[in-house]
Amino acid sequence: MDIVTLDFGSGGKKTHELINNLFYKYFGNDILDQQGDSSIINKLNGRIAITTDSYVVDPIFFPGGDIGKLSICGTINDLAVSGANPLYITVGFIIEEGMSIKELEKIVISMAEYAKRCEVKIVAGDTKVVERGKGDKLYINTTGIGVLEDSINITTSRIQVGDKIIVSGTLGEHGLAILCQRQELNFTTKIISDCNPLDKMIRDILNCSSNVKFIRDITRGGLATILNEIAYERGIGMAVYEKSLPIREEVLFICEVLGLDPLYIANEGKVVVIASSDDSDKVLQCMKDNEFGKDAQIIGEVIKDERERVTLKTELGGTRLLAMTENDLIPRIC
Repeated sequence: MDIVTLDFGSGGKKTHELINNLFYKYFGNDILDQQGDSSIINKLNGRIAITTDSYVVDPIFFPGGDIGKLSICGTINDLAVSGANPLYITVGFIIEEGMSIKELEKIVISMAEYAKRCEVKIVAGDTKVVERGKGDKLYINTTGIGVLEDSINITTSRIQVGDKIIVSGTLGEHGLAILCQRQELNFTTKIISDCNPLDKMIRDILNCSSNVKFIRDITRGGLATILNEIAYERGIGMAVYEKSLPIREEVLFICEVLGLDPLYIANEGKVVVIASSDDSDKVLQCMKDNEFGKDAQIIGEVIKDERERVTLKTELGGTRLLAMTENDLIPRIC
């Protein structure tokens, strides 16, 4: 059979065929192969980090990735920005009746590839099938588990006035890639999603400096929203310099045509780092030495502002307020 039917979620023969011929085939490892109702993992040394997320991106295949790659990289990145070393992931599939088995297999292969690349094991999972028209091909839920050393302290409470704001690369690509694919916008230049795992780059950043105060991945809401969240949590201000922002010309062009602001558009392979002024150049160089940080830039600094504002210093010498977004500019991008 070439498509998923309701029988695949019945718990019977078809379910076992799907699990054995697809999931165990590509995800198999010593823990998953226990095939119990629960997976037993070895004792973990250190503090435990846990994250969970659900992925409903539309379309499920896009330039630079697919929902499977996105689910693994997104989970790994959420663990990594807390300072944790990702170890295990659980995966739940909600599949719409009628989905192509070949498409599902392609997604599973993508997940297996990126989990293996990051030395992360998929250790448990679940599969449900819903009636045709009651889903949108495929949704994926993940839970990630990692460990972090006692010395790591990534928190807004460490941020001080004078600290530098660093982004690991160019902004806005993932959200625009999804939007252009979904709306079939045929621009001359094709935007590719930056969806990638950042665990190794973040590990290098933390190893090169103990003065990295805070890290967060730039996802929904974009850079401007993330900075507003930090400013509010810490009770400080942020000054961003327009001339230092790493934004590709094609992204600026498409945003201008569509009436969008790249500072509010999601990435899935970029982080914002706040580090002490003394170590900022060292941290920047550490990012640039990694393939996913070669376009990193220092874009601003933490300032004293009791109103907790994020401001953009324009190239013309003016100042623009970057408020937190009040709505989802591009829904279902992850």
